[in-house]
Amino acid sequence: MIGIAFVLLTVLIYMGMKIIYDSFGWPLLVPVATTTVLLIVLLLTTNIRYETYMVGGTWINELLNPAVVALAYPLYRNRGKIYQYKLPLFAGVASGIAAGFISGFAFVKLAGLDRAYAATFLPKSVTSPIAMDIASMTGGIPSLAAALVVLSGMMGAIFGPYLLKMFHIEHFLGIGVGYGNAAHGIGTAKAMEYGKEEAAFSSISMTLSAIVYACALPVAVEYLL
Repeated sequence: MIGIAFVLLTVLIYMGMKIIYDSFGWPLLVPVATTTVLLIVLLLTTNIRYETYMVGGTWINELLNPAVVALAYPLYRNRGKIYQYKLPLFAGVASGIAAGFISGFAFVKLAGLDRAYAATFLPKSVTSPIAMDIASMTGGIPSLAAALVVLSGMMGAIFGPYLLKMFHIEHFLGIGVGYGNAAHGIGTAKAMEYGKEEAAFSSISMTLSAIVYACALPVAVEYLL
């Protein structure tokens, strides 16, 4: 019963935050971020332990993998456009991966993080299940890696619209690749607000970057840290 109660509570809070977000449309009110903040405040003020909440939260977490797989549908629907824009698509994904690698390793070096925390921080640019696997393989902390992924995704969803407006990025390819590369699953959910084409390119960008990170990051951690 406790698990069901926390699942219902989380869903109700999210639905309420989505209504507020749809009413005002401010990026700072993105439902994933506001729901997370409210749940944290609720747990702190009521002295409910995180482990108690996760009796139900685990059920929600288990839906992450099928939700990511479901993103293949907009890929299939827009496969013609993906083939049409294959060169700029792969160029955008490659530049995003390169930026993520360089900035990530530069940060952990400048911050002087030890290997465990560095290996935890570096997979922040991929979706949570893959980030946790990478962190586990490289000696990081999987649970903390997942939290950093969610945090980076929320930051991308919140500040992405401002950056797109600042740099006058309006083409669906640029919007999709930007969100998929920088904010993975949460970014793809945000890209869906723009349209099906943006969502499709965000999904494939997230998938391609995850594959490259999963193959290259463990090797890079081994030799560069």
